[in-house]
Order: sequence, then structure tokens, then C-alpha cells
Amino acid sequence: MAINQIKAGAVLNYVIIGLNTLVGLLYTPFMLRCLGQNEYGLYSLVASVVAYLTILDFGFGNAIVRYTAKFRAEGKTHEQWELFGMFLFVYSVIGLIAFAGGMGLYFNVDALFDRTMTSEDLVQARTMMLFLTVNLAFTFPMSIFGSILTAYEKFVFPRIVNIVRILLSTAVMIALLTVGYKAVALVVVQTVFNVLTLVLNYIYAKHKLKIKIVFARFNVPLLKEISVYSFWIFLNSIMDKIYWGTGQFVLGSISGTVAVAVFSVAILLENMYMTFSTSICNVLLPRITGMVASNSSFKSISDLFIRTGRIQAIVMWAILAGFVVFGKGFISLWAGEGYALSYAITVIFFATLFIPLIQNTGIAILQARNQMKFRSLLYLGISVVSLAMQIVLGKRYGALGCAAAIGGALLLGQGLIMNIYYARRQHIDIACFWRQIGRLSVIPMLLMGVGMVSWRFFDYADVYVLVSGIAVFAILFVFLMGRFGMNDYEKEIVLYPVKKIVKR
Repeated sequence: MAINQIKAGAVLNYVIIGLNTLVGLLYTPFMLRCLGQNEYGLYSLVASVVAYLTILDFGFGNAIVRYTAKFRAEGKTHEQWELFGMFLFVYSVIGLIAFAGGMGLYFNVDALFDRTMTSEDLVQARTMMLFLTVNLAFTFPMSIFGSILTAYEKFVFPRIVNIVRILLSTAVMIALLTVGYKAVALVVVQTVFNVLTLVLNYIYAKHKLKIKIVFARFNVPLLKEISVYSFWIFLNSIMDKIYWGTGQFVLGSISGTVAVAVFSVAILLENMYMTFSTSICNVLLPRITGMVASNSSFKSISDLFIRTGRIQAIVMWAILAGFVVFGKGFISLWAGEGYALSYAITVIFFATLFIPLIQNTGIAILQARNQMKFRSLLYLGISVVSLAMQIVLGKRYGALGCAAAIGGALLLGQGLIMNIYYARRQHIDIACFWRQIGRLSVIPMLLMGVGMVSWRFFDYADVYVLVSGIAVFAILFVFLMGRFGMNDYEKEIVLYPVKKIVKR
């Protein structure tokens, strides 16, 4: 039963990734046109500001899963109930802290943004901030039930609920935008559907799994142990928020909502870009973990790092090169007028993310070896550098300056320092890795160059020309990479699904 849950959950997870990508591509342009640039920028800004409060999770969600699974394996049922009671209390306190923090932001909206917003914008910002704060405060204590479902390997129910949520919430938001409602209505819809999802998880855990919440003695030693385990996850959460969440806040303070809107479109595309790489890595994770756990040789793990990096590079190059060639026309059609700068910002994100995304197998290796400390401290440091540079460059160059600061930090930390660390401390053959990636990159770079020359002859802002160009590019990329770039292993991995479809 557990295996079926895992398999079905994995399939449903890809369905969710596909749905989110589809919604992002189809719903977003409709929303942008209905809201307008100013309103969308306001909406993105408030959401990004309140999102900072999510770091108060402190990585405990992952710890609940780990320790629940541990107690289950040991047959310690009552200890599970006490663990849930302790974390329900802890998360309730965190929820109150988050609410207090949100209300602090609520009462200081004028002080933060009065230089760049109108009085009407400030009223809407306060209203959205209030709803999002209440949403977050409710989410913290109720989120433990989602973690419990994961620990019990009940993957199907929460993923089906998530799929239904995506479909219904998107349909409701489209209906509201059609009749003239704006950003505040979208926040209300998100809040309602989030509350319903959390309540359904609670009902399932309570009545299907027969979960009990026991408020007994407060197990301080266990909480300390869990806190040590969660600390490095917490640091990574801070890094993620500083990397990808500060740009909107900085721009909202110094440039206004229009700059936030332009930047947010690039952030949305960057999230989609990252999803493709992480989904590939998740498929390979079990094998990586097994090799590390069985004390496989450094060479075998290094070879796996290189092999998976090549596969990820093929996919990432297809997206990166394709976007460089067609992205300007795509954004013009997809987002509309006023978002031309989003193209340059997105190219910066895609290009500087290329290295960490083809090397994220290294994260699994570090986790399996329990050696995340260096990476977490490094990313925390360069995140602070990134924030400082965003403030400096953002004041001078606006959204493009913020993007350059983020990209520069990525290149420094994940492009240079982590590669040195992988080579010297993790015994991965980084020199061989980059020789392999270099040879693999010749064809995508040539195609990208030819595509950029084609700008002189084709207007990719025309939808038919754009679709035709992408189709030709995709066919050439697959053919040339299959003929000259991929080895036999990669052809089997990448081209096998295509061959199977063609045979049908």
C-alpha cells in the first residue's frame, strides 16, 4: 500500500508541476491585463513582504516528518501523539508571532512605501497585508497535519486536494477578474482556499489516520535535538527568501509598483525554470542516497554527479538557449506592453542559475553525508552580500540592478566557491565535469547564435512566427543533440519516452 502511495504520489506530483506551469503560462497574462501593471506590482509586492514571515517555520516542518517516521518505525505511538501536541503548541506560538509581525507591517505600510505609492495603493496594500497575515497565522499551527500525512506516506489525498485547489481557485479568480474585481479579491480567494485545504488535511489525519494530539510534558531535550536538525534547513530558507524575495521589497521602496511588476514577471519565469531541474533531480535521488549510504567509492559518486549533471544540462540548455532566442517575443505576447525589461532580467536569472541547477545532485550528496553546514553558511553569507548589492544597484539601475546583484551572488557562491568545495572536500572531479559540460554546450551555443542572427529576418513578436520558430528550434535541438551531443545513456534516458510515443 505504501509503495502504491509513493508511486501514485510521484505521478500526481508531476501533474501538479504541469498544472502550475500551465496556469503560469495561460492564467498569468490574463491576470496581468486585468490588473494592469501598477495593480500587479502592488499585489506582488505585498505577497513578497508577507512571505518573509514564512521563515518562522524554522525548518520544523521537515523535522515533524522525520521524527514522526522515526517514532512509527520504533512503534512509539504515544510519543507521536506527544510530538504532535508539542509542535501544535510551538506552531501556535509561531503563528501568534507571525500575526504580530504582520500587524507591525500593516501599521507601517505608509512609512515603508509612501514615497512610491498613492493613497489608494496604500489602502489596498494594508487590506491585502491583513488578509495574508491572518492566512499565515492560521497556516502555521494547521500545517503540522500536512507534515503528518507525509510522514505516514499518505501522498495521494493531499496531492488530489492540491490539484483540485489549483483548478478551482484559478477558475474563481478568472471569474472575479472578468467581472472587474482586482488584487484584493485574489488575496481573499487564496486565503479561503488555503484555509479549506488545511482543514481537509486535519479532517483526514483525525478521522482516517486516527491521529491524536496529546498535550503532556514539554519534551525539552527532544525539542533541542530537533532544533539542531532543523537549523541548517532554516538557514537555507533564509537564503532563499533573501535571494528571491528581497528584490520586490527593495524595488517597492525605491522605484514603485511598476518596477516590482516587471521584476515579478521574471521571478515567475525563474520559478518555472528551476522546477524542471529539481524534478529531474528528484527522480534520481533514491539512487544517489543509496550509493552514499552504502559507502560507494568517491569515484562512483563523482561519476554519478557528472552523469546526472549532463542530463540536467541538456534540459537546461534547451530552455536557456530557446528563451534567449524567443524570450523577447514571448514576453511581448505573454505579458503585454511595459514588460520588455523582464526579458533581460529573466536572461540574467536563467544564465546564472544554469550552474547550480545542473549541479543540484551535489545537494543530495551533502544531505546523505550530513555535510550541509558549509553550504548553508556560505549561502547565508552570499545572500547578505546579495541584499546589500541589491540596495546599491537597485537605487541606480532599478530592476536590472537588483537582478545583476542576485546573479552575481549566484555566480560567486554556487558557480565558484561551491565548485572548489565539491572538488577539494567532496572529491568530485569538477575538472572532468566541466570538460563534459563544455563539449555538450557547443551545439546549444551554436543554435543560440544562429537564432539571435535570425532576429534580423523574423519578428518573433508575431504569434505564428514565434510558434514556428520554437518548433524549428526544438526539432533542430533534439536532432543535433541526439546525433552529436548525447551519449548512449543520455539517449536512452531523454529519447526513450519520445520513441515510445512515436511507436504508439
